[in-house]
Amino acid sequence: MDFAFDARTEELRTKLLAFMDEYVYPAEATAEEQRALLASPWDTPQVVADLKKEARRQGLWNLFLPDAEYGAGLTNLQYAPLAEITGRSPHLAPTALNCAAPDTGNMEVLAQFATAEQKKRWLEPLLAGEIRSAFAMTEPAVASSDATNIETRIEADGDEYVITGRKWYISGAMNPDCTIFIVMGKTDPGNADVRRQQSMILVPRDTPGVEVRRAMRVYGYEDHSHGGHAEVVFHGARVPAGNLVGEAGGGFAIAQARLGPGRIHHCMRLIGMAERAIELMCRRAVSRTAFGRPIAQQGVVQEWIADARVAVEQLRLLVLKTAWLMDTVGNRGAHTEIQAIKIATPRTVVDIIDRAVQLHGAAGVSQDTPLAELWAAARTLRLADGPDEVHQRSLAHRELKRYV
Repeated sequence: MDFAFDARTEELRTKLLAFMDEYVYPAEATAEEQRALLASPWDTPQVVADLKKEARRQGLWNLFLPDAEYGAGLTNLQYAPLAEITGRSPHLAPTALNCAAPDTGNMEVLAQFATAEQKKRWLEPLLAGEIRSAFAMTEPAVASSDATNIETRIEADGDEYVITGRKWYISGAMNPDCTIFIVMGKTDPGNADVRRQQSMILVPRDTPGVEVRRAMRVYGYEDHSHGGHAEVVFHGARVPAGNLVGEAGGGFAIAQARLGPGRIHHCMRLIGMAERAIELMCRRAVSRTAFGRPIAQQGVVQEWIADARVAVEQLRLLVLKTAWLMDTVGNRGAHTEIQAIKIATPRTVVDIIDRAVQLHGAAGVSQDTPLAELWAAARTLRLADGPDEVHQRSLAHRELKRYV
């Protein structure tokens, strides 16, 4: 990448690239070896704890938080090239830097909306990397890409709230270090304003009535790297009324505030995933021979590589433009661009990784390269934080309004 960033970003990029080469890439195989020896596949391998300690020592910590009180104080534009680098090892590097979802979004929510007491109890240990968290929004029984459909109830009962509902694909919830859930549910289901029906509330994992029922697989993977995805059932779980995040009825607005940065962070990392796939594709092409000549001389392979390079450069420019707009005019002003990158980036990166898999043959679908896991992660992001079609519908609506 040849962009000229400011001095601080360039300094962090240099440090992060060295950190990846010296620590992260060598740790990928080690993490899998250690995980196979753990009592539970959801426990954290020692090498991950070692990476976190080294990253913090080097000042590569909480880079995603723009609020200097809590994080590195970087703008979205400054963070973009750093997140891209971590995307080259998406199951390890973001966790090592304490920049992994869903903790990032949860820390942003707590930094913006939590009370002083909530921050002390939950935000501070999250910032320190001492605990993990989960965001419980998606439900199996409804199309919860439309948040107004959510059926989980958060009902007031004296000085407590009672939470009842079923969630699934709750990222990170299988990790024993995940000690807190931010749960989205309805406190006022009868409100005529469907966007004022929902609230968010903090539910500790050890609350009676919280059942982490099972791990959910993603294209056959259990995604051990950051704590998996779980089905979680709340059987009348009771928490103090003071656990409400923000005001009652503010859940929808908080979710929108959380999802904007989350979407661009995913897209930043996806570009790094595509870059790693291109690198693996090129190395494979120049090292293998088929039908009497190097694969790199096959015209179709050259087309794949050229098209991948063009696509990545286009995506990067769109992501950087979006980051700049978020910094200068806010998330609302960058709404169209946020939707555009969320539509274009996962779709394009899936195609690039798919070509890399094809070029590797059987090795591409095996555990001997990262490509299969990269593909599964990228394909899943066409659903996470809103499926393509929801963003297309909204983006088209905004475009058409200019002509009606």
